[in-house]
Amino acid sequence: MSQRKLLVTHHAPDLDAIGSVWLFKRFDPLNYADAKVAFVDPGDKISLEDCEKNYNCQLHEVTHVDTGLGEFDHHQVERAAPNISASSLVYDYICKHYPDKKDDQALAAVVKHITEIDHFNEINWAEAKEDRFTFSLHSLIHGHEFVNLHNDQSQLNFGLEALDYAYAALTQRYSAKETIKKKGQEFNINIGLCLAIESGNDDTIKLAQIQGYQLVVRKDSEQGFIRIKARPDSKNPDGSSFDLKKLEEAISQLDQSATWFYHASGKMLLNGSSGWRQKKASKLSLKQVVDLIKKIYS
Repeated sequence: MSQRKLLVTHHAPDLDAIGSVWLFKRFDPLNYADAKVAFVDPGDKISLEDCEKNYNCQLHEVTHVDTGLGEFDHHQVERAAPNISASSLVYDYICKHYPDKKDDQALAAVVKHITEIDHFNEINWAEAKEDRFTFSLHSLIHGHEFVNLHNDQSQLNFGLEALDYAYAALTQRYSAKETIKKKGQEFNINIGLCLAIESGNDDTIKLAQIQGYQLVVRKDSEQGFIRIKARPDSKNPDGSSFDLKKLEEAISQLDQSATWFYHASGKMLLNGSSGWRQKKASKLSLKQVVDLIKKIYS
């Protein structure tokens, strides 16, 4: 495919329309990185006159997405299946021309989510009626229409940036999952199964807790910082709330040169964070910290 000057989608672009543009621009940059975006009424195509007058291009330099009944528009009888969206059609094109993208789990997850939303399948989510789902990206895009009415470009830009963030977060999540599987070291204390891991990916802590580990210790393999977090619902054998106070007292004596912060919740003992600029890394090894935890809480 030759370089395209123009992507065309519909006014008030929804998540699927935005996702289609995002896929082309981010994953086929040779052809679409610098492409402008035009908007038409749903189902329509852009006219030659509009192309020449407003975008200095010809129709063969145009790609329609989620409108126009072409290659990347699923609003056609033969493409009405619930697993097809404009974004999934673009994704298939991307994978065909860039085969390595077939192995990108984060990218596949983005497209799967967009397709699910485009077919209104979120009504089947557990507790779908709860207000918290209003914070989902597709709802925020819809909310943009009320705050910044008829500003298609602004709505598109918001969605493109948000998808960048979602993709980055998913990439970290899948990396964390693999790291836990390969490098995680399980150990037991009196509150249950815990995990120790040496990794620079802080998402391993949250994901491990979601997986059920009662306490997670992560040491940054490059910078040396250590983060210890217990699940918010972790409890002592007697049913009282578990806290890390005894560990904080022991570490403050054992590791006096490092910067440690004990959170008021009692569930976090942190040596360094992204928002904490003045900090000194711990000299303790992961094994030393785990041994100390086992000694105090076994």
